Amino acid sequence: MNIETLISQAAGQAVKALYGMEASEKMLQLQKTRSEFEGNLTLVVFPFVKAAKKSPEQTAQEIGQYLVDNCSAVEKFNVVKGFLNLSIGEGAWLQLLQAIDGDDHFGMKQADENAPLVMIEYSSPNTNKPLHLGHVRNNLLGWSLAQIMEANGNKVVKTNIVNDRGIHICKSMLAWLKYGNGETPESSGKKGDHLIGDYYVAFDKHYREEVKDLVAKGMDEEKAKQEAPLIKEAHEMLVKWENNDPEVRALWEKMNNWVYAGFDETYKKMGVGFDKIYYESQTYLKGKAKVEEGLAKGLFERHEDNSVWADLTNEGLDQKLLLRSDGTSVYMTQDIGTAEMRFQDFPIDKMIYVVGNEQNYHFQVLSILLDRLGFKWGKELVHFSYGMVELPNGKMKSREGTVVDADDLMQLMVDDAYKTSMELGKFDDMTEEERREIARIVGMGALKYFILKVDARKNMLFNPEESIDFNGNTGPFIQYTYARIRSILRKAEAEGLKPACAAAQLAEKEVELIQKMSEFGAAVEQAGKDYSPSGIANYCYELTKVFNQFYHDFSILNEPDEQKKAVRLMLAKNVAKIIKNGMSLLGIEVPERM
Repeated sequence: MNIETLISQAAGQAVKALYGMEASEKMLQLQKTRSEFEGNLTLVVFPFVKAAKKSPEQTAQEIGQYLVDNCSAVEKFNVVKGFLNLSIGEGAWLQLLQAIDGDDHFGMKQADENAPLVMIEYSSPNTNKPLHLGHVRNNLLGWSLAQIMEANGNKVVKTNIVNDRGIHICKSMLAWLKYGNGETPESSGKKGDHLIGDYYVAFDKHYREEVKDLVAKGMDEEKAKQEAPLIKEAHEMLVKWENNDPEVRALWEKMNNWVYAGFDETYKKMGVGFDKIYYESQTYLKGKAKVEEGLAKGLFERHEDNSVWADLTNEGLDQKLLLRSDGTSVYMTQDIGTAEMRFQDFPIDKMIYVVGNEQNYHFQVLSILLDRLGFKWGKELVHFSYGMVELPNGKMKSREGTVVDADDLMQLMVDDAYKTSMELGKFDDMTEEERREIARIVGMGALKYFILKVDARKNMLFNPEESIDFNGNTGPFIQYTYARIRSILRKAEAEGLKPACAAAQLAEKEVELIQKMSEFGAAVEQAGKDYSPSGIANYCYELTKVFNQFYHDFSILNEPDEQKKAVRLMLAKNVAKIIKNGMSLLGIEVPERM
Protein backbone atom coordinates (compact mmCIF):
# COMPACT_ATOMS: atom_id res chain seq x y z
CA MET A 1 0.00 0.00 0.00
CA ASN A 2 1.39 3.42 -0.88
CA ILE A 3 1.46 6.45 1.44
CA GLU A 4 -1.46 8.16 -0.36
CA THR A 5 -3.76 5.16 0.16
CA LEU A 6 -2.72 4.84 3.82
CA ILE A 7 -3.36 8.55 4.56
CA SER A 8 -6.58 8.59 2.55
CA GLN A 9 -7.96 5.66 4.57
CA ALA A 10 -6.88 7.29 7.85
CA ALA A 11 -8.51 10.59 6.80
CA GLY A 12 -11.74 8.68 6.05
CA GLN A 13 -11.61 7.20 9.57
CA ALA A 14 -10.98 10.70 11.02
CA VAL A 15 -14.03 12.18 9.27
CA LYS A 16 -16.21 9.29 10.48
CA ALA A 17 -14.93 9.47 14.07
CA LEU A 18 -15.15 13.27 14.30
CA TYR A 19 -18.31 14.03 12.32
CA GLY A 20 -20.07 10.69 11.77
CA MET A 21 -19.68 11.10 8.01
CA GLU A 22 -18.91 8.35 5.46
CA ALA A 23 -16.50 10.08 3.06
CA SER A 24 -16.30 8.75 -0.51
CA GLU A 25 -13.01 8.07 -2.24
CA LYS A 26 -13.67 11.12 -4.43
CA MET A 27 -13.91 13.39 -1.38
CA LEU A 28 -10.61 12.16 0.07
CA GLN A 29 -8.41 13.64 -2.65
CA LEU A 30 -4.75 14.00 -1.72
CA GLN A 31 -2.28 15.99 -3.76
CA LYS A 32 1.40 16.77 -3.44
CA THR A 33 1.94 19.76 -1.16
CA ARG A 34 2.92 22.88 -3.10
CA SER A 35 6.63 23.67 -2.80
CA GLU A 36 6.06 26.99 -0.99
CA PHE A 37 4.41 25.19 1.98
CA GLU A 38 5.79 22.69 4.46
CA GLY A 39 4.55 19.11 4.04
CA ASN A 40 4.42 16.17 1.64
CA LEU A 41 0.71 15.64 1.03
CA THR A 42 -2.25 18.02 1.16
CA LEU A 43 -5.87 17.12 1.96
CA VAL A 44 -8.59 19.52 0.82
CA VAL A 45 -11.13 19.70 3.69
CA PHE A 46 -13.96 21.70 2.07
CA PRO A 47 -16.07 18.52 1.39
CA PHE A 48 -16.28 17.92 5.19
CA VAL A 49 -17.08 21.48 6.40
CA LYS A 50 -20.88 21.03 6.20
CA ALA A 51 -20.81 17.87 8.34
CA ALA A 52 -18.31 19.45 10.79
CA LYS A 53 -20.44 22.61 11.13
CA LYS A 54 -17.14 24.49 11.58
CA SER A 55 -14.91 26.80 9.55
CA PRO A 56 -12.53 25.18 6.99
CA GLU A 57 -9.53 26.11 9.17
CA GLN A 58 -11.02 24.56 12.31
CA THR A 59 -12.10 21.43 10.41
CA ALA A 60 -8.57 21.03 8.98
CA GLN A 61 -7.09 21.55 12.48
CA GLU A 62 -9.26 18.77 13.97
CA ILE A 63 -8.60 16.26 11.16
CA GLY A 64 -4.85 17.05 11.31
CA GLN A 65 -4.70 16.44 15.07
CA TYR A 66 -6.63 13.16 14.70
CA LEU A 67 -4.13 11.95 12.06
CA VAL A 68 -1.08 12.86 14.21
CA ASP A 69 -2.65 10.96 17.16
CA ASN A 70 -3.90 7.93 15.20
CA CYS A 71 -1.78 7.46 12.06
CA SER A 72 1.90 6.60 12.63
CA ALA A 73 2.86 7.85 9.14
CA VAL A 74 1.79 11.46 9.91
CA GLU A 75 4.45 13.30 11.94
CA LYS A 76 3.03 16.85 11.97
CA PHE A 77 0.67 19.15 10.06
CA ASN A 78 -0.07 22.77 9.24
CA VAL A 79 -3.22 24.46 7.97
CA VAL A 80 -3.48 27.02 5.17
CA LYS A 81 -7.16 28.09 4.89
CA GLY A 82 -9.07 24.90 3.91
CA PHE A 83 -5.93 22.97 3.05
CA LEU A 84 -4.39 20.49 5.48
CA ASN A 85 -0.66 20.00 4.75
CA LEU A 86 0.68 16.75 6.20
CA SER A 87 4.35 15.94 6.89
CA ILE A 88 5.09 12.22 6.66
CA GLY A 89 7.53 10.78 9.19
CA GLU A 90 10.93 9.44 8.13
CA GLY A 91 10.12 5.91 9.31
CA ALA A 92 7.11 5.75 6.99
CA TRP A 93 9.21 6.76 3.98
CA LEU A 94 11.87 4.14 4.77
CA GLN A 95 9.13 1.53 5.26
CA LEU A 96 7.70 2.46 1.86
CA LEU A 97 11.15 2.18 0.25
CA GLN A 98 11.52 -1.28 1.82
CA ALA A 99 8.12 -2.29 0.38
CA ILE A 100 9.07 -1.03 -3.10
CA ASP A 101 12.35 -2.93 -2.91
CA GLY A 102 10.59 -6.15 -1.88
CA ASP A 103 8.44 -6.27 -5.01
CA ASP A 104 10.11 -6.86 -8.39
CA HIS A 105 6.86 -5.89 -10.14
CA PHE A 106 6.03 -2.95 -7.87
CA GLY A 107 3.11 -0.91 -9.23
CA MET A 108 1.94 -3.66 -11.61
CA LYS A 109 -0.83 -6.23 -11.07
CA GLN A 110 -0.69 -9.89 -12.10
CA ALA A 111 -3.73 -11.39 -13.86
CA ASP A 112 -5.54 -14.16 -11.95
CA GLU A 113 -7.67 -16.88 -13.53
CA ASN A 114 -10.82 -14.74 -13.26
CA ALA A 115 -9.20 -11.69 -14.88
CA PRO A 116 -11.11 -10.13 -17.80
CA LEU A 117 -9.85 -11.03 -21.29
CA VAL A 118 -9.04 -7.96 -23.38
CA MET A 119 -8.39 -8.34 -27.10
CA ILE A 120 -6.37 -5.60 -28.79
CA GLU A 121 -6.29 -5.29 -32.58
CA TYR A 122 -3.47 -3.31 -34.14
CA SER A 123 -1.25 -3.11 -37.24
CA SER A 124 -3.88 -4.05 -39.91
CA PRO A 125 -1.54 -3.85 -42.91
CA ASN A 126 -2.40 -4.24 -46.60
CA THR A 127 -0.47 -6.88 -48.52
CA ASN A 128 0.24 -4.53 -51.43
CA LYS A 129 2.89 -2.40 -49.71
CA PRO A 130 5.42 -2.37 -46.89
CA LEU A 131 4.72 -0.88 -43.46
CA HIS A 132 5.25 2.89 -43.22
CA LEU A 133 5.58 5.56 -40.52
CA GLY A 134 1.81 5.55 -39.84
CA HIS A 135 1.98 1.79 -39.20
CA VAL A 136 4.93 2.39 -36.86
CA ARG A 137 2.76 4.61 -34.64
CA ASN A 138 -0.09 2.09 -34.81
CA ASN A 139 2.08 -0.92 -33.90
CA LEU A 140 3.91 0.86 -31.09
CA LEU A 141 0.63 2.10 -29.58
CA GLY A 142 -0.99 -1.34 -29.87
CA TRP A 143 1.94 -3.21 -28.34
CA SER A 144 2.34 -0.70 -25.49
CA LEU A 145 -1.38 -0.72 -24.77
CA ALA A 146 -1.26 -4.53 -24.48
CA GLN A 147 1.57 -4.31 -21.90
CA ILE A 148 -0.32 -1.61 -19.94
CA MET A 149 -3.57 -3.63 -19.88
CA GLU A 150 -1.60 -6.67 -18.65
CA ALA A 151 0.06 -4.55 -15.95
CA ASN A 152 -3.46 -3.64 -14.79
CA GLY A 153 -4.26 -7.31 -14.15
CA ASN A 154 -6.02 -8.20 -17.42
CA LYS A 155 -5.41 -11.20 -19.65
CA VAL A 156 -4.58 -9.88 -23.11
CA VAL A 157 -4.76 -11.30 -26.64
CA LYS A 158 -2.85 -9.29 -29.25
CA THR A 159 -4.38 -9.64 -32.70
CA ASN A 160 -3.90 -8.40 -36.24
CA ILE A 161 -6.28 -8.34 -39.21
CA VAL A 162 -4.45 -8.45 -42.53
CA ASN A 163 -6.13 -6.80 -45.50
CA ASP A 164 -5.09 -9.46 -48.02
CA ARG A 165 -7.81 -9.15 -50.69
CA GLY A 166 -9.45 -6.54 -52.88
CA ILE A 167 -8.71 -4.34 -55.86
CA HIS A 168 -5.51 -2.83 -54.41
CA ILE A 169 -3.99 -6.31 -54.04
CA CYS A 170 -4.93 -7.11 -57.65
CA LYS A 171 -3.19 -3.94 -58.83
CA SER A 172 0.18 -5.17 -57.46
CA MET A 173 -0.41 -8.66 -58.87
CA LEU A 174 -1.28 -7.38 -62.32
CA ALA A 175 1.70 -4.99 -62.42
CA TRP A 176 4.04 -7.86 -61.40
CA LEU A 177 2.62 -10.07 -64.19
CA LYS A 178 3.03 -7.31 -66.78
CA TYR A 179 6.32 -5.71 -65.80
CA GLY A 180 7.98 -8.13 -63.36
CA ASN A 181 9.82 -10.56 -65.64
CA GLY A 182 9.48 -13.18 -62.90
CA GLU A 183 11.35 -11.05 -60.33
CA THR A 184 11.42 -12.54 -56.81
CA PRO A 185 12.73 -11.34 -53.43
CA GLU A 186 15.72 -13.69 -53.93
CA SER A 187 16.55 -12.53 -57.47
CA SER A 188 16.17 -8.83 -56.59
CA GLY A 189 17.70 -8.90 -53.10
CA LYS A 190 14.64 -6.96 -51.87
CA LYS A 191 12.38 -7.74 -48.94
CA GLY A 192 9.11 -9.24 -50.24
CA ASP A 193 6.91 -6.40 -48.98
CA HIS A 194 9.18 -3.82 -50.63
CA LEU A 195 9.16 -5.72 -53.91
CA ILE A 196 5.35 -5.88 -54.02
CA GLY A 197 5.13 -2.22 -52.96
CA ASP A 198 7.24 -1.27 -55.98
CA TYR A 199 4.69 -2.95 -58.27
CA TYR A 200 1.82 -1.11 -56.58
CA VAL A 201 3.62 2.15 -57.42
CA ALA A 202 4.33 0.84 -60.96
CA PHE A 203 0.64 0.08 -61.50
CA ASP A 204 -0.28 3.62 -60.53
CA LYS A 205 2.34 5.11 -62.84
CA HIS A 206 1.18 3.15 -65.90
CA TYR A 207 -2.49 3.65 -65.03
CA ARG A 208 -2.02 7.46 -64.86
CA GLU A 209 -0.36 7.37 -68.29
CA GLU A 210 -3.31 5.45 -69.75
CA VAL A 211 -5.80 7.91 -68.25
CA LYS A 212 -3.75 10.83 -69.62
CA ASP A 213 -3.77 9.26 -73.13
CA LEU A 214 -7.54 8.74 -73.07
CA VAL A 215 -8.12 12.33 -71.89
CA ALA A 216 -5.83 13.57 -74.70
CA LYS A 217 -8.06 11.64 -77.15
CA GLY A 218 -11.07 13.64 -75.89
CA MET A 219 -12.49 11.38 -73.17
CA ASP A 220 -13.84 12.92 -69.94
CA GLU A 221 -11.36 12.33 -67.05
CA GLU A 222 -13.81 10.47 -64.77
CA LYS A 223 -14.76 8.15 -67.63
CA ALA A 224 -11.08 7.69 -68.57
CA LYS A 225 -10.35 6.50 -65.01
CA GLN A 226 -12.98 3.79 -65.41
CA GLU A 227 -12.16 2.86 -69.00
CA ALA A 228 -8.36 2.65 -68.74
CA PRO A 229 -7.37 -0.92 -69.79
CA LEU A 230 -5.28 -1.53 -66.65
CA ILE A 231 -8.07 -0.81 -64.16
CA LYS A 232 -10.46 -2.98 -66.17
CA GLU A 233 -7.97 -5.84 -66.09
CA ALA A 234 -7.49 -5.40 -62.34
CA HIS A 235 -11.27 -5.64 -61.83
CA GLU A 236 -11.40 -8.77 -64.00
CA MET A 237 -8.65 -10.28 -61.87
CA LEU A 238 -10.64 -9.49 -58.70
CA VAL A 239 -13.70 -11.28 -60.10
CA LYS A 240 -11.50 -14.30 -60.95
CA TRP A 241 -10.10 -14.25 -57.41
CA GLU A 242 -13.60 -14.17 -55.93
CA ASN A 243 -14.55 -17.10 -58.18
CA ASN A 244 -11.54 -19.09 -56.92
CA ASP A 245 -9.68 -19.09 -60.25
CA PRO A 246 -6.74 -21.49 -59.53
CA GLU A 247 -4.10 -19.44 -61.42
CA VAL A 248 -5.06 -16.12 -59.82
CA ARG A 249 -5.29 -17.74 -56.38
CA ALA A 250 -1.86 -19.38 -56.75
CA LEU A 251 -0.26 -16.06 -57.77
CA TRP A 252 -2.05 -14.28 -54.92
CA GLU A 253 -0.76 -16.84 -52.41
CA LYS A 254 2.80 -16.68 -53.72
CA MET A 255 2.99 -12.88 -53.65
CA ASN A 256 1.27 -12.59 -50.25
CA ASN A 257 3.76 -15.06 -48.75
CA TRP A 258 6.61 -12.82 -49.95
CA VAL A 259 4.92 -9.92 -48.18
CA TYR A 260 4.36 -11.85 -44.93
CA ALA A 261 8.03 -12.81 -44.75
CA GLY A 262 8.87 -9.10 -45.14
CA PHE A 263 6.33 -8.04 -42.49
CA ASP A 264 7.70 -10.61 -40.02
CA GLU A 265 11.18 -9.14 -40.38
CA THR A 266 9.84 -5.60 -39.76
CA TYR A 267 7.77 -6.65 -36.75
CA LYS A 268 10.78 -8.42 -35.23
CA LYS A 269 12.97 -5.35 -35.67
CA MET A 270 10.21 -3.19 -34.15
CA GLY A 271 9.86 -5.57 -31.19
CA VAL A 272 6.14 -6.23 -31.64
CA GLY A 273 4.14 -9.40 -32.26
CA PHE A 274 0.70 -11.01 -32.16
CA ASP A 275 -1.00 -13.96 -30.49
CA LYS A 276 -3.36 -14.49 -33.42
CA ILE A 277 -3.51 -13.14 -36.99
CA TYR A 278 -6.76 -13.02 -38.95
CA TYR A 279 -7.00 -12.55 -42.72
CA GLU A 280 -9.74 -10.64 -44.46
CA SER A 281 -9.93 -13.30 -47.17
CA GLN A 282 -11.15 -15.71 -44.44
CA THR A 283 -13.50 -13.31 -42.62
CA TYR A 284 -15.36 -11.37 -45.33
CA LEU A 285 -17.84 -14.16 -46.12
CA LYS A 286 -18.53 -14.74 -42.40
CA GLY A 287 -19.74 -11.15 -42.10
CA LYS A 288 -22.14 -11.67 -44.97
CA ALA A 289 -23.72 -14.66 -43.18
CA LYS A 290 -24.03 -12.67 -39.93
CA VAL A 291 -25.77 -9.81 -41.76
CA GLU A 292 -28.21 -12.29 -43.40
CA GLU A 293 -28.91 -13.67 -39.92
CA GLY A 294 -29.61 -10.11 -38.63
CA LEU A 295 -31.87 -9.51 -41.63
CA ALA A 296 -33.92 -12.63 -40.79
CA LYS A 297 -34.34 -11.33 -37.21
CA GLY A 298 -35.58 -7.95 -38.49
CA LEU A 299 -32.48 -6.07 -37.28
CA PHE A 300 -31.67 -4.83 -40.80
CA GLU A 301 -33.71 -4.11 -43.93
CA ARG A 302 -33.45 -5.04 -47.61
CA HIS A 303 -34.10 -2.29 -50.17
CA GLU A 304 -35.71 -2.70 -53.59
CA ASP A 305 -32.37 -2.98 -55.37
CA ASN A 306 -31.55 -6.00 -53.11
CA SER A 307 -29.00 -4.07 -50.99
CA VAL A 308 -29.10 -4.54 -47.19
CA TRP A 309 -29.01 -1.56 -44.79
CA ALA A 310 -29.00 -0.82 -41.07
CA ASP A 311 -31.24 2.04 -39.99
CA LEU A 312 -29.35 3.97 -37.29
CA THR A 313 -31.51 7.09 -37.25
CA ASN A 314 -32.78 6.29 -33.70
CA GLU A 315 -29.14 6.50 -32.55
CA GLY A 316 -28.73 9.91 -34.16
CA LEU A 317 -26.83 8.50 -37.16
CA ASP A 318 -27.89 7.72 -40.73
CA GLN A 319 -28.54 4.58 -42.79
CA LYS A 320 -25.55 2.26 -43.18
CA LEU A 321 -25.00 -0.03 -46.18
CA LEU A 322 -24.05 -3.60 -45.19
CA LEU A 323 -24.42 -5.56 -48.43
CA ARG A 324 -24.36 -4.07 -51.94
CA SER A 325 -27.15 -4.87 -54.40
CA ASP A 326 -24.94 -7.53 -56.03
CA GLY A 327 -24.55 -9.22 -52.61
CA THR A 328 -20.91 -8.22 -52.08
CA SER A 329 -19.78 -7.03 -48.66
CA VAL A 330 -18.40 -3.68 -47.51
CA TYR A 331 -15.72 -3.02 -44.83
CA MET A 332 -18.35 -2.87 -42.08
CA THR A 333 -19.58 -6.38 -43.00
CA GLN A 334 -16.03 -7.68 -42.90
CA ASP A 335 -15.52 -6.23 -39.41
CA ILE A 336 -18.69 -7.99 -38.26
CA GLY A 337 -17.36 -11.28 -39.71
CA THR A 338 -13.99 -10.82 -38.00
CA ALA A 339 -15.73 -10.10 -34.68
CA GLU A 340 -17.77 -13.30 -35.07
CA MET A 341 -14.65 -15.41 -35.68
CA ARG A 342 -12.80 -13.84 -32.76
CA PHE A 343 -15.70 -14.36 -30.41
CA GLN A 344 -15.78 -18.04 -31.37
CA ASP A 345 -12.02 -18.30 -30.74
CA PHE A 346 -11.81 -16.36 -27.45
CA PRO A 347 -14.19 -15.48 -24.57
CA ILE A 348 -13.60 -11.73 -25.06
CA ASP A 349 -14.72 -9.33 -22.31
CA LYS A 350 -13.41 -6.16 -23.97
CA MET A 351 -12.32 -5.37 -27.52
CA ILE A 352 -9.94 -2.51 -28.33
CA TYR A 353 -9.33 -1.44 -31.94
CA VAL A 354 -6.17 0.63 -32.53
CA VAL A 355 -7.13 2.51 -35.69
CA GLY A 356 -6.56 6.08 -36.94
CA ASN A 357 -9.02 8.86 -36.14
CA GLU A 358 -10.29 9.02 -39.73
CA GLN A 359 -12.30 5.87 -38.80
CA ASN A 360 -14.10 7.38 -35.76
CA TYR A 361 -17.52 7.21 -37.42
CA HIS A 362 -16.93 3.63 -38.65
CA PHE A 363 -16.36 2.37 -35.10
CA GLN A 364 -19.29 4.32 -33.72
CA VAL A 365 -21.48 2.42 -36.19
CA LEU A 366 -19.72 -0.93 -35.64
CA SER A 367 -20.32 -0.68 -31.88
CA ILE A 368 -24.08 -0.25 -32.42
CA LEU A 369 -24.26 -3.08 -34.98
CA LEU A 370 -22.32 -5.56 -32.83
CA ASP A 371 -24.52 -4.71 -29.86
CA ARG A 372 -27.64 -5.33 -31.97
CA LEU A 373 -26.22 -8.66 -33.11
CA GLY A 374 -25.76 -9.74 -29.49
CA PHE A 375 -22.01 -9.38 -28.87
CA LYS A 376 -21.73 -8.66 -25.14
CA TRP A 377 -18.79 -6.30 -25.61
CA GLY A 378 -20.31 -4.53 -28.64
CA LYS A 379 -21.61 -1.51 -26.77
CA GLU A 380 -18.38 -1.12 -24.81
CA LEU A 381 -15.95 -1.67 -27.68
CA VAL A 382 -13.08 0.79 -27.53
CA HIS A 383 -11.85 2.58 -30.62
CA PHE A 384 -8.36 3.65 -29.56
CA SER A 385 -8.28 6.50 -32.02
CA TYR A 386 -4.96 8.16 -32.84
CA GLY A 387 -3.84 11.08 -34.98
CA MET A 388 -1.68 11.22 -38.10
CA VAL A 389 2.10 11.25 -38.03
CA GLU A 390 3.67 13.85 -40.25
CA LEU A 391 7.24 14.66 -41.08
CA PRO A 392 8.83 18.09 -41.15
CA ASN A 393 8.33 17.99 -44.96
CA GLY A 394 4.64 17.00 -45.03
CA LYS A 395 2.24 14.08 -45.54
CA MET A 396 2.85 10.67 -47.10
CA LYS A 397 1.19 8.97 -50.08
CA SER A 398 1.89 5.30 -50.80
CA ARG A 399 0.56 5.29 -54.39
CA GLU A 400 3.13 7.89 -55.36
CA GLY A 401 5.96 6.14 -53.53
CA THR A 402 6.55 9.11 -51.20
CA VAL A 403 5.99 7.08 -48.03
CA VAL A 404 8.46 6.95 -45.17
CA ASP A 405 9.22 3.27 -45.07
CA ALA A 406 9.25 1.66 -41.59
CA ASP A 407 12.42 -0.37 -42.28
CA ASP A 408 14.31 2.66 -43.61
CA LEU A 409 13.18 4.77 -40.66
CA MET A 410 14.30 2.17 -38.08
CA GLN A 411 17.67 1.80 -39.79
CA LEU A 412 18.11 5.58 -39.89
CA MET A 413 17.40 5.79 -36.14
CA VAL A 414 19.93 3.07 -35.31
CA ASP A 415 22.57 4.65 -37.58
CA ASP A 416 21.95 8.07 -36.00
CA ALA A 417 22.26 6.60 -32.50
CA TYR A 418 25.59 5.01 -33.50
CA LYS A 419 26.90 8.26 -34.98
CA THR A 420 25.76 10.43 -32.03
CA SER A 421 27.21 8.02 -29.46
CA MET A 422 30.54 7.95 -31.32
CA GLU A 423 30.66 11.76 -31.45
CA LEU A 424 29.91 12.03 -27.71
CA GLY A 425 32.65 9.50 -26.90
CA LYS A 426 30.21 7.06 -25.28
CA PHE A 427 31.59 4.09 -27.26
CA ASP A 428 35.28 4.55 -26.49
CA ASP A 429 35.89 1.39 -24.45
CA MET A 430 33.51 -0.97 -26.25
CA THR A 431 33.83 -3.72 -28.85
CA GLU A 432 32.17 -3.13 -32.22
CA GLU A 433 29.55 -5.76 -31.39
CA GLU A 434 28.63 -3.91 -28.16
CA ARG A 435 28.45 -0.60 -30.03
CA ARG A 436 26.07 -2.02 -32.63
CA GLU A 437 23.80 -3.57 -29.98
CA ILE A 438 23.66 -0.38 -27.88
CA ALA A 439 23.03 1.71 -31.03
CA ARG A 440 20.08 -0.61 -31.82
CA ILE A 441 18.65 -0.29 -28.28
CA VAL A 442 19.15 3.50 -28.18
CA GLY A 443 17.95 4.15 -31.75
CA MET A 444 14.78 2.07 -31.32
CA GLY A 445 14.25 3.55 -27.85
CA ALA A 446 14.48 7.06 -29.29
CA LEU A 447 11.95 6.25 -32.02
CA LYS A 448 9.46 4.52 -29.69
CA TYR A 449 9.67 7.08 -26.92
CA PHE A 450 9.31 10.06 -29.27
CA ILE A 451 6.14 8.56 -30.75
CA LEU A 452 4.63 7.26 -27.49
CA LYS A 453 5.22 10.33 -25.31
CA VAL A 454 2.70 12.30 -27.41
CA ASP A 455 -1.00 12.02 -26.54
CA ALA A 456 -2.17 9.43 -29.09
CA ARG A 457 -5.25 11.46 -30.07
CA LYS A 458 -3.14 14.31 -31.39
CA ASN A 459 -1.53 14.59 -34.80
CA MET A 460 2.21 14.61 -34.38
CA LEU A 461 5.31 15.78 -36.17
CA PHE A 462 8.08 13.20 -36.10
CA ASN A 463 11.56 14.68 -36.10
CA PRO A 464 14.30 12.00 -36.06
CA GLU A 465 17.04 14.48 -35.06
CA GLU A 466 15.15 15.74 -32.01
CA SER A 467 14.40 12.21 -30.82
CA ILE A 468 18.08 11.23 -30.41
CA ASP A 469 19.11 13.68 -27.76
CA PHE A 470 20.77 12.64 -24.50
CA ASN A 471 19.08 15.54 -22.68
CA GLY A 472 15.44 16.48 -22.29
CA ASN A 473 12.25 14.44 -22.65
CA THR A 474 13.71 11.69 -24.86
CA GLY A 475 14.25 7.93 -24.77
CA PRO A 476 18.08 8.20 -24.75
CA PHE A 477 18.00 10.57 -21.73
CA ILE A 478 16.04 7.98 -19.70
CA GLN A 479 18.15 5.08 -21.02
CA TYR A 480 21.37 6.93 -20.17
CA THR A 481 20.17 7.56 -16.59
CA TYR A 482 19.36 3.85 -16.22
CA ALA A 483 22.81 2.86 -17.55
CA ARG A 484 24.48 5.35 -15.19
CA ILE A 485 22.65 3.85 -12.17
CA ARG A 486 23.61 0.33 -13.24
CA SER A 487 27.25 1.45 -13.44
CA ILE A 488 27.05 2.87 -9.86
CA LEU A 489 25.52 -0.39 -8.61
CA ARG A 490 28.24 -2.49 -10.31
CA LYS A 491 30.96 -0.36 -8.66
CA ALA A 492 29.21 -0.68 -5.28
CA GLU A 493 29.03 -4.46 -5.67
CA ALA A 494 32.74 -4.60 -6.56
CA GLU A 495 33.46 -2.69 -3.34
CA GLY A 496 31.28 -5.09 -1.32
CA LEU A 497 28.60 -2.44 -0.63
CA LYS A 498 24.95 -3.43 -0.30
CA PRO A 499 21.77 -1.32 -0.64
CA ALA A 500 19.77 -1.22 2.60
CA CYS A 501 16.98 0.68 4.36
CA ALA A 502 19.22 1.83 7.23
CA ALA A 503 17.96 4.30 9.83
CA ALA A 504 19.50 7.33 8.13
CA GLN A 505 18.19 10.85 8.17
CA LEU A 506 16.54 11.50 4.80
CA ALA A 507 17.11 14.70 2.86
CA GLU A 508 14.16 16.42 1.17
CA LYS A 509 15.33 15.27 -2.30
CA GLU A 510 15.46 11.65 -1.08
CA VAL A 511 11.91 11.85 0.26
CA GLU A 512 10.82 13.37 -3.06
CA LEU A 513 12.40 10.43 -4.89
CA ILE A 514 10.62 7.81 -2.72
CA GLN A 515 7.34 9.71 -3.20
CA LYS A 516 7.81 9.80 -6.97
CA MET A 517 8.62 6.06 -7.07
CA SER A 518 5.51 5.30 -5.00
CA GLU A 519 3.37 6.99 -7.70
CA PHE A 520 4.27 4.36 -10.33
CA GLY A 521 1.27 2.14 -9.52
CA ALA A 522 -1.12 5.10 -9.84
CA ALA A 523 0.50 6.04 -13.19
CA VAL A 524 0.02 2.46 -14.48
CA GLU A 525 -3.60 2.40 -13.31
CA GLN A 526 -4.36 5.79 -14.89
CA ALA A 527 -2.70 4.77 -18.17
CA GLY A 528 -4.95 1.68 -18.20
CA LYS A 529 -8.09 3.74 -17.58
CA ASP A 530 -7.18 6.34 -20.19
CA TYR A 531 -5.63 3.87 -22.69
CA SER A 532 -2.60 6.15 -22.59
CA PRO A 533 1.00 5.05 -23.20
CA SER A 534 1.95 8.76 -23.04
CA GLY A 535 1.07 8.69 -19.31
CA ILE A 536 3.74 6.03 -18.71
CA ALA A 537 6.30 7.85 -20.90
CA ASN A 538 5.80 11.07 -18.99
CA TYR A 539 6.00 9.29 -15.62
CA CYS A 540 9.35 7.69 -16.62
CA TYR A 541 10.66 11.11 -17.64
CA GLU A 542 9.51 12.73 -14.37
CA LEU A 543 11.11 9.98 -12.26
CA THR A 544 14.36 10.27 -14.25
CA LYS A 545 14.37 14.03 -13.76
CA VAL A 546 13.84 13.75 -9.99
CA PHE A 547 16.65 11.18 -9.76
CA ASN A 548 19.04 13.39 -11.73
CA GLN A 549 18.29 16.38 -9.47
CA PHE A 550 19.02 14.17 -6.44
CA TYR A 551 22.22 12.78 -8.04
CA HIS A 552 23.41 16.31 -8.86
CA ASP A 553 23.16 17.34 -5.19
CA PHE A 554 24.19 14.16 -3.38
CA SER A 555 27.04 11.73 -3.77
CA ILE A 556 26.27 8.02 -3.56
CA LEU A 557 29.55 6.11 -3.55
CA ASN A 558 31.60 8.94 -1.96
CA GLU A 559 29.15 9.52 0.92
CA PRO A 560 31.21 9.05 4.17
CA ASP A 561 28.19 8.03 6.30
CA GLU A 562 27.75 4.26 5.65
CA GLN A 563 24.04 4.23 6.54
CA LYS A 564 23.27 7.12 4.20
CA LYS A 565 25.30 5.42 1.46
CA ALA A 566 23.30 2.18 1.89
CA VAL A 567 19.98 4.06 1.65
CA ARG A 568 21.13 5.96 -1.45
CA LEU A 569 22.15 2.70 -3.11
CA MET A 570 18.69 1.36 -2.24
CA LEU A 571 17.11 4.45 -3.83
CA ALA A 572 19.23 4.11 -6.98
CA LYS A 573 18.54 0.36 -7.31
CA ASN A 574 14.77 0.88 -7.17
CA VAL A 575 14.72 3.89 -9.49
CA ALA A 576 16.52 1.68 -12.05
CA LYS A 577 14.00 -1.12 -11.50
CA ILE A 578 11.00 1.18 -12.00
CA ILE A 579 12.57 2.83 -15.08
CA LYS A 580 13.18 -0.62 -16.59
CA ASN A 581 9.62 -1.82 -15.82
CA GLY A 582 8.06 1.47 -16.96
CA MET A 583 9.99 1.56 -20.23
CA SER A 584 9.14 -2.11 -20.89
CA LEU A 585 5.45 -1.06 -20.84
CA LEU A 586 6.37 1.11 -23.85
CA GLY A 587 8.23 -1.77 -25.52
CA ILE A 588 11.56 -0.01 -24.89
CA GLU A 589 14.72 -1.82 -23.81
CA VAL A 590 17.25 -0.19 -21.47
CA PRO A 591 21.00 -0.87 -21.84
CA GLU A 592 23.18 -1.98 -18.93
CA ARG A 593 25.88 0.41 -20.12
CA MET A 594 26.00 3.30 -22.53
